Amino acid sequence: MSVTQTVDIPASRRILLDVPPEVPIGPVILTFTSKPAGQEQKNEREFGCAKGDYWMAEDFDAPLEDFKDYM
Repeated sequence: MSVTQTVDIPASRRILLDVPPEVPIGPVILTFTSKPAGQEQKNEREFGCAKGDYWMAEDFDAPLEDFKDYM
């Protein structure tokens, strides 16, 4: 079983982990990895940021001639 949690290490260098109930009681192995340099947290998406980048044909919902035998 593998469980991944992302936590920020505080200045005190002490962390408290929330262990999911499906993890069995007993010894576990913890592996600590640091975030690769240059990999920053992505900002929230801004509503409407792609406005004008896409268009839709006026007849988008019109029936296609190729499928008229199936309709």
